[in-house]
Amino acid sequence: MVQVEKGRIYRVFLNDPERRNPLSLALVEGLLKALDQAEEDPEAKAVVLTGRGKAFSAGADLAFLERVTELGAEENYRHSLSLMHLFHRVYTFPKPTVAAVNGPAVAGGAGLATACDLVVMDEEAKLGYTEVKIGFVAALVSVILVRAVGEKAAKDLLLTGRLVDAKEAKALGLVNRIAPPGKALEEAVALAEEVAKNAPTSLRLTKELLLALPGMGLEDGFRLAALANAWVRETGDLKEGIRAFFEKRPPRF
Repeated sequence: MVQVEKGRIYRVFLNDPERRNPLSLALVEGLLKALDQAEEDPEAKAVVLTGRGKAFSAGADLAFLERVTELGAEENYRHSLSLMHLFHRVYTFPKPTVAAVNGPAVAGGAGLATACDLVVMDEEAKLGYTEVKIGFVAALVSVILVRAVGEKAAKDLLLTGRLVDAKEAKALGLVNRIAPPGKALEEAVALAEEVAKNAPTSLRLTKELLLALPGMGLEDGFRLAALANAWVRETGDLKEGIRAFFEKRPPRF
């Protein structure tokens, strides 16, 4: 269900193209395993997530949907927790993550893309949080969507359940770059390479700050930032970066 191409940029493929890469339990488990591998691999500097075939992810597994109302509270809660763990893992992943939205990203698929740090979207793709159209609630993704686009835009997307094109997704702040047809993966890898040139310690600490600051008051936020500013000055990455700057050469991170 998941394929991985290892290297400096980990390419992680949702690999169930005939079913449009639904977030089945097997696929969720495969993604979590791939992320664990990428975190533990010292050569991996960033992760790109994309879908095989014509879709990024169509969201819920249809086989699961057919029996979801009959599963019972405990099994449904376990399923919800697995999705929660995936979204949380992607959103808080210590290395940069880039979604290459190569085709439709719907419901949970849209949530998975939103959880990534950066998103590159094929100009012909569509994205939407469509859960309300069949009686679901986009509960898990709402936690991160409101951070990404603000309350009013999140209400628009979640209450209508409408699909948006790449141009509107970029205007809303859901997408960082729009790729020509068929080029989303290529451009996502290039963006990941651009980010991966920077100091790993700086990238990780920046991500930690961005996770913490929205929930903090002004004074606490500044105090945390001051501590981060002081701590990073003792790191090997900064020492190498300063040496490289004065020696007029690329840093060796």
